[in-house]
Amino acid sequence: MQYLLFYQVIKEDCLLPGRAAILMIRVSRTVKMSRKFKDQSNQITAGDYLRKRLLYIIFAGLFIILHIESFGQKQKPKNDSWYDDKLLHFGFSLGMNLMDFNITPSKMPLPSDAGKYLNPEVSILNPGINIQIVTNLRPAKYLDFRFLPGVSFGQRNIRFYTIVKTEDGDLYESIYNDKQRVESSYLEFPFLLKYKGDRLNNIRPYVIGGLNYRYDLAGKKEYDDERPVYIRLKRSDLYYEAGAGLDFYLPYFKFSIELKMSNGLRDVMVHDPAPGFPEYANAIEKMRSQIWIIAFHFE
Repeated sequence: MQYLLFYQVIKEDCLLPGRAAILMIRVSRTVKMSRKFKDQSNQITAGDYLRKRLLYIIFAGLFIILHIESFGQKQKPKNDSWYDDKLLHFGFSLGMNLMDFNITPSKMPLPSDAGKYLNPEVSILNPGINIQIVTNLRPAKYLDFRFLPGVSFGQRNIRFYTIVKTEDGDLYESIYNDKQRVESSYLEFPFLLKYKGDRLNNIRPYVIGGLNYRYDLAGKKEYDDERPVYIRLKRSDLYYEAGAGLDFYLPYFKFSIELKMSNGLRDVMVHDPAPGFPEYANAIEKMRSQIWIIAFHFE
């Protein structure tokens, strides 16, 4: 004779809402009873049979209860469960950046040789740093408005090399091979919209996007004879930003990792050729800034 005992445990924090974890316990026992009992000591009465069945049910129930307890312990308790209910909170952010340029070459012929032109490119991406203050306003359950004023520092190296125009195609040369180091020190004023997913225990994914106004304190440098400055940058620019991240709810604060891309909307090139070096500024038709950022938020 076989018995099938099962129960269903509904998980509140299951990765897929509404999904159930089902435990099935099969308790089987074959009871062979003889129709005739020659020995009274070997005879199984109806009371003995019921008592054994009751013991099996009790053991199965204890197993189920113990499994429920152990199953519940696997669910991590939520740290700072009240944190998402706060209307306004503050924090700070530290990060690293890689600054780049999207350069459109003008392909203007060189004054000394009409068959050649200079081609600019960003040769090296140097890591920089970001420091910001976090102000977070929660107007809705899954929506946050964020204002993160701060500063960022970085640099880009622009390399110029010559290209020879031919009938078969352009040939690259490295006659000039000059480099211009462009340093930037930004004041940043980003206004961002953060859309959050459902919280999974102590982790919550999100996407983020918005606009960022940057003012370059190191932009528009004066030309210097001792240190050649071939190109100059405008001081202000407006960027659109988009990214994604994860919130980690720790016992005493919330820690977030965020990867974000920031693209400038303006041509930041100052089209004013340097005295004695007009070919460098003339080689660039337009130049837009691009920044990759990985940020660590503490809130």
